[in-house]
Amino acid sequence: MKLVTIDEGRVGRVDGDDVVLLDVPDMRTYFERRGAPETGERRPLSAVRLRAPIVPRKLIHTAGNFREHAEESKRVGWSHDIAPWIVFFQNVDAIVGPEEPVVYPEHLTEELDYELELAVVIAKEGAHFGPEEAADYIGGYVIFNDITARDIQRREMKSGVFSFCKAIDTFCPLGPWIVTPDEIPDPHDLAMELRVNGEPRQESHSSRMSVTIPEIIAHYSPLGYSAGDVLSTGTVSGVAGFSPDAASLYLRPGDVMEAEIERIGVLRNPVISWQEAHGKPAPARVRW
Repeated sequence: MKLVTIDEGRVGRVDGDDVVLLDVPDMRTYFERRGAPETGERRPLSAVRLRAPIVPRKLIHTAGNFREHAEESKRVGWSHDIAPWIVFFQNVDAIVGPEEPVVYPEHLTEELDYELELAVVIAKEGAHFGPEEAADYIGGYVIFNDITARDIQRREMKSGVFSFCKAIDTFCPLGPWIVTPDEIPDPHDLAMELRVNGEPRQESHSSRMSVTIPEIIAHYSPLGYSAGDVLSTGTVSGVAGFSPDAASLYLRPGDVMEAEIERIGVLRNPVISWQEAHGKPAPARVRW
């Protein structure tokens, strides 16, 4: 089943070319209630606007789970090691949905990057459990594009932490919908690709994780999960910042990103300038 949030925030499921509306106020409540009845209303999928499928209480951001990403960082002499078991909380106010723009804050960064990630929606509350129990906590899968300002990240990492570089307004595209586990019998068997203006930049496979999704979910369960929380599983190789020719690959206004994961779909987001987004020039440049 594909679960969607549409238009003014209504929740539904995709049924062929239609959206069947569900009697629940928002997607987080859908998971808190362990589902919802249908209202009897249907809308053509082509006639609705898909929004970010969920705005969780917590977006738990993990990294270092694809060792290929760490290896590519070493090849270009990245400023810091990409260690396993990195975790921090993402800013949920930065979430945008399908087709919504990522605003390029040119006064803050000159190195805007993309990171394709598979994310897990947590089905129910819980804490302190092992990998053998983790499957019961998977409510679905969604695509996450972890937009990152690399120049800010390098400075932040000098202190051993980084968050601001990934949490700026609009830096959290999520979507296009949540696909329930019955449609993805093996989340470690999914092709993954991110394209910029139709050109493949990241090409990988979820089988390349050095740990399993149940292990990731269990590892962070001491944080305590709420129903509808989102847990990212880290990016794959091919990011601009870890390329020998990074300057030519960083995002610019006018670019269009397409983040695709097999069995889930395509999350498409344009990049626009500060001027286009706000109707005025960007503030004075901040030197990091």
